[in-house]
Amino acid sequence: MSPKTFGVVLAAASGMVLGSDSFAQATSLEFPAPSPACTIKQRVGLTDVEIVYSRPGVKGRRIFGGLVPYGEVWRTGANASTRISFSTAVKLNGTEIPAGTYALYTIPDNKEWTVIINKDTGATIFNYNPTNDLARFHATPIQFAKSVETFTIELSDITDESATLDLMWEKTGVPVKLELDLASKLVPQIEAAMAAPGGRKPYYPAAMFFYDHGQDLHKASEWINAAIAERETYYIVHLKAKILARLGDKAGAIAAANRSSELAVKAEGPKSGYVKMNQDLIVSLK
Repeated sequence: MSPKTFGVVLAAASGMVLGSDSFAQATSLEFPAPSPACTIKQRVGLTDVEIVYSRPGVKGRRIFGGLVPYGEVWRTGANASTRISFSTAVKLNGTEIPAGTYALYTIPDNKEWTVIINKDTGATIFNYNPTNDLARFHATPIQFAKSVETFTIELSDITDESATLDLMWEKTGVPVKLELDLASKLVPQIEAAMAAPGGRKPYYPAAMFFYDHGQDLHKASEWINAAIAERETYYIVHLKAKILARLGDKAGAIAAANRSSELAVKAEGPKSGYVKMNQDLIVSLK
């Protein structure tokens, strides 16, 4: 091989190596996902809710009735089908859903959506099988004045026994009521714990739960007095005032509210929020 020919071959080989390096560098670049993945976890009462989905953007497109056709099953997001998990049984818009992990599909429409809970979490929108549907129910969409750019699922209005599951994109929101049967499960456990011999008792949280959830107020009153005997604080005495007020003992409630305010001023100063709450309670009883 002549020196000239060798130089040409060497240059070509060098170009191949440089080209390979450039390609390797290019393929190592990371670009933003068009529909980024999202996982939300929320405890509602004593139930853990988890939702795994992808979040497409509007990007100047018409969404419902356009990109997402009316009357057709939608994966409720992008990429893989959306998954939703409940650690206990729940109700969605009044429909019973056992504990478990499911695929969440929807059928959007102008006036009413169909929400689908499907047992096959490994399926995609392309091989969705309605025979695996656990439940279907309806939800009423609402219209927003301002557009939501990125598809969003969230849990709002959270209480011990309920929340709202919101599906939101473009100018459409679809609220789904989530409900839990907490009291029937927890009340027997509370009563058993309070009746058990020995050991410290959760007097204050037990009294608060009974008050908040419409349970036996006489038991709540007994437990709140026991809590005060262990540690007299403004927030515990304030709960006593509310329990007595609901029991119809106005004089006792007013006395407890005044005592709560005294303790609150000592602990937090005259601007304590409990002073205002106690005053409001007293006014409501007069």
